[in-house]
Amino acid sequence: MTDFTGKVAIVTGASRGIGREIAAQLAARGAHVVAAARSDNAAATVEAIQAAGGKADLGSCDVTDEASVHALVAGTLERHGRVDILVNNAGIARDQLMLRMKRDDWDQVIATNLTSAFTCTQAVVKPMVKQRSGRIICISSVVGQMGNAGQANYAASKAGLIGFSKALARELASRNITVNVVTPGLIDTDMTRAITDKAQVDWASQIPLGRLGTTADVAVAVCFLASDEASYITGQVLAVNGGMYM
Repeated sequence: MTDFTGKVAIVTGASRGIGREIAAQLAARGAHVVAAARSDNAAATVEAIQAAGGKADLGSCDVTDEASVHALVAGTLERHGRVDILVNNAGIARDQLMLRMKRDDWDQVIATNLTSAFTCTQAVVKPMVKQRSGRIICISSVVGQMGNAGQANYAASKAGLIGFSKALARELASRNITVNVVTPGLIDTDMTRAITDKAQVDWASQIPLGRLGTTADVAVAVCFLASDEASYITGQVLAVNGGMYM
């Protein structure tokens, strides 16, 4: 198992689902995790990590607010002196057909899923450049690669993360900072459980491996990209989708 002892990781959207599992897996491998979410929503994540013997801080942060993001990173640097890993995971969905989609549905999804990655990444780049090392991982989606009716805003935000990460990977490679993307497929989370049974069956029928993914499937991919073993991997998209898109 990869050892992240001495490493400090910030995980956004860490209150539940994929973000919570990423935080737990990084902590289980020795990282000191800053679990970031609105208000104290990630408190349960921190408590679970600490109960398992891991190290974690609660990071109260609204990723759509630049001042809140910079306060989160400044607080992390003040407490720990470094940031080694950033996982841009925060995301929302506001699904609607284009003919009915409100401008606010578009703006909120882009702000939370895409612009927040810019804000969080810009905040950690300076300390990472100074220490000449870092891992930045963005959580996109299979929808950003293949599209899906009723999710033009979500697909645009997730596709944007891929272009953002590839451009940034070129900028930061000379400073020993890697930037990669994980694109989950249909993962068993609260969000997918809210989909109708028929819709779940329809989606699952498109997955060659014949099952929904788990949050752990995504988290171990993130841990790999954050590890020393992935030091020669940057600007790449790692699909965790059971073969749904290939």
